[in-house]
Amino acid sequence: MSAQVTAKAASPARTLSGAAILRAVKDAGCEYVLSVPDLHTSQGVLKRVAEDNELKLVRVCKEDECIGIAAGLTYGDKRALVLIQYTGFLYAMNAIRAVACEHKMPIVMMIGLLSKEPDVAPRESKRFGVRITEPTLDVLGIEQHYIDTDDDIAKIRPAIEKAYATSTPVALLIGRRPI
Repeated sequence: MSAQVTAKAASPARTLSGAAILRAVKDAGCEYVLSVPDLHTSQGVLKRVAEDNELKLVRVCKEDECIGIAAGLTYGDKRALVLIQYTGFLYAMNAIRAVACEHKMPIVMMIGLLSKEPDVAPRESKRFGVRITEPTLDVLGIEQHYIDTDDDIAKIRPAIEKAYATSTPVALLIGRRPI
C-alpha cells in the first residue's frame, strides 16, 4: 500500500526587498540618495542607504530641496535618487514642474505610497493623495513605474538609465512597504 501525499502549491510571498531595490539603484549608477526621512521606506530602504558605504545619503529638510540638489549633481555627471513619500511629491510640485519637466532634467524620484492598501491599484486607493499621484504624474508627462513586489524590481535600472539617457524625469512608485 503506497501512501499518497498531496502537496499544496504554496503561493509565492508578495514581498518587496529593500536590499534588492538598492542593488538595482546602484547597478544603474546612482551614487547619491537625497531624502527627507519617511515612514514608508525608512526601514527597508532608507536605513540600508544610511549603512551603505557605496551610497552617499543627503538628508534634507524639505522635498523640493532634493530636486535642486539632484539637478546640480547631474552637472557634475553624478546620478541621484530622490527618495520621498507621495506627500512630499505633492509638496515639491513646483520644483518638479520647473526643474524636472520644463528644464528636462533626469530627476529620478522613488515615491513611497504611504498607507496604500495591499493589492489595491494606486488609482483605486481610498487615500486621496495616493489616488491622485499617478494622474498627477500623467499630467506632468513623467514616466512612471509601479514597484510593488520583488518581480517589479527589474524595472528600476532600465528606468533610471533611460532617465539619464534622455534627460527626462522618472517616478518609481513604491506600493508596498519594503522589508
